[in-house]
Amino acid sequence: MPIELNKEDRAQAIASIERYFEANFEQKIGNISAGALLGFILEEIGPSIYNRAVSDAKERMLMRVEDLEYEVRADEFQYWQKFKPRKP
Repeated sequence: MPIELNKEDRAQAIASIERYFEANFEQKIGNISAGALLGFILEEIGPSIYNRAVSDAKERMLMRVEDLEYEVRADEFQYWQKFKPRKP
């Protein structure tokens, strides 16, 4: 599944890559080169990040589902319990 960014996010990511190169390598990277690097990252590394995020979300959801039984479980067959005599 290819990872795609909308136009605004892509523009911000490219600007961030340009800024990163200037700040860390003291050289400018052009807009086209930054866009190509972003494309490479999204295609090559993006799926690993995406898959990890899906696994993390799945793990959290499974934990919540396991807790669900304890949070909302109702005691069964309790009607007659209210008629039992109380012990002094």
